[in-house]
Amino acid sequence: MDPVKWFKSSRSGNNGACVEVARLGEDAIGVRDTKARGQGPFLTFTQAEWDVFIDGAKLGEFDLTD
Repeated sequence: MDPVKWFKSSRSGNNGACVEVARLGEDAIGVRDTKARGQGPFLTFTQAEWDVFIDGAKLGEFDLTD
């Protein structure tokens, strides 16, 4: 199996306050905190869960409002 390749947004700065995302298998997406430098825990989502999250983000469902 190939090593997992973690990615962070090209819009992220170098301050470490980011999350990284990786494909962990055919139906698994991992999300981790960049500050942990690969040593911390990560969340795992199915592809369907990830697709719903991405769709919601694109629609602004998670935008903060006052």
